[in-house]
Amino acid sequence: MNLTPADRQLGKDNFHESLAALTRRAFLKGTAAAVPTVGAAYFGYSALNGSPVKVGFIGTGDEGSILITQHPPAYMDIVAVADLRPTNRKRAFTGDNNVHRVGLNKKLGMETAKKIAVYDSHKEMLEKHKELEAVVIAVPLNVHASIAIDCMKAGKHVLCEKLMAHNITECKEMIRVAKENNVILTVGHQRHYSALYENANELIAAGLLGDIKFIRACWHRNNSWPNVDSWNKPVPGEDESALRDSITQWGFESVEQLCKWRLFNKTGGGLMAELGSHQLDASSIFLGKRKPLAVMGYGGKNFYGVKGVGSKDKQADPRECDDHVYAIFEFPGPHYDEDQNDVVIVTYSSINTNKLEPYGETIFGSRATLIVEEEQTAMLFKEAAPGGAGGTGTRVQVDTGKGGPALATSDTLGPSAKGQAAGGGMGQISRGYTEEMEHFCHAIRENDRRGPHEGGLRCPGEVAMADAIMALTTNLAMKHRKRIAFKKEWFDPENPAAPETDPEITA
Repeated sequence: MNLTPADRQLGKDNFHESLAALTRRAFLKGTAAAVPTVGAAYFGYSALNGSPVKVGFIGTGDEGSILITQHPPAYMDIVAVADLRPTNRKRAFTGDNNVHRVGLNKKLGMETAKKIAVYDSHKEMLEKHKELEAVVIAVPLNVHASIAIDCMKAGKHVLCEKLMAHNITECKEMIRVAKENNVILTVGHQRHYSALYENANELIAAGLLGDIKFIRACWHRNNSWPNVDSWNKPVPGEDESALRDSITQWGFESVEQLCKWRLFNKTGGGLMAELGSHQLDASSIFLGKRKPLAVMGYGGKNFYGVKGVGSKDKQADPRECDDHVYAIFEFPGPHYDEDQNDVVIVTYSSINTNKLEPYGETIFGSRATLIVEEEQTAMLFKEAAPGGAGGTGTRVQVDTGKGGPALATSDTLGPSAKGQAAGGGMGQISRGYTEEMEHFCHAIRENDRRGPHEGGLRCPGEVAMADAIMALTTNLAMKHRKRIAFKKEWFDPENPAAPETDPEITA
């Protein structure tokens, strides 16, 4: 969308002005949105009652190191870390050149960090540290389920990175094992703990956008220059020499497959699992956490392949997963049960050859448009009524009349004092990693097994499985070039039915 800097600032002002006008609670959320430690006020948990939960981190690669950097020491006491790769084990402590991965030495201080035990095997960690109460798992997708199940059978609570598992049968097995062992299972779809998304959803739930019939989501990157794709980094010699003779016992065919697991069908879920699942999760939240009706799409290796064949910029690459994906989802609208024409369309695209458009979601309503960008910015623009003002150049205020809140144009030159306070000085907004780990530990200490509808954990296994079903069914729709209708039994943890074994899809 072609927005000028003035348009963008006005859209941000409109978002904060509207948020501040709705309720005092929403206003307080807006003012605190830049502070990672206010999760208790946002999401209904409290400071920890008792000592920090003793936790082991399994997997210290890119995502695991982000979680280590964001972990809350007041809630978590990291006892041990485990990773197959020696370079990752080192990075857990030293960090790297990314500000989101500073390492344990800097996060906790050298004296505290050196007390943390280090293992190459999660099984050895579990055996030697019976005192562990919980684990955080951030390993390749194909071993999410097996490692989580090992840990839950050992009596440990589990926070597993997304996507929940490599297939839905594994998701259901994880939920079953968690219940059998009376442990908590939650999954790291961090948008459930994002203040920005919580605020945006409040505006939608209040009806300010009117009737929503279309959401456009995207995550575009440009990896067309050599050696810029973070999924295809060179295999470190230290990892190759340490693992080449033992790698098959861990579920991988080669050290390259372990280090570049996102590229291969056996170990990863492609763009839909790694990126698209975030956007589908957000779209589902915006639509009242409704489950989709159907999906169709296209996916292909449109760029990567054999160098010199096709595009002049084409790169030699070992990947099996698609490098461009496009999907169309049908979601039920709020009145779908009475009127089956009440359908909302969500489109999603993820590409590897252009990044002009920031990643995020645009929600198109009959009365306003809401744009959420890069998990850091939200902009609101009013639709013009017949003969009235609207569009990107219009400042708004909220009319809280008898008919309920609605957007109205404003003649002022700037946002109100409340609107300024809601958006002023926000800086870097928390992406939700810290909050999800805080709430996980709070639930452990309080023995809280409640789900999101009762005010408990916001992304337990059942919720995360729905996200996995959306992403992985999209992969099947692209693979088989067909429109797939989602089935209710897929979303039932007690029912063995799963999209990957459905004969109507695989035939």
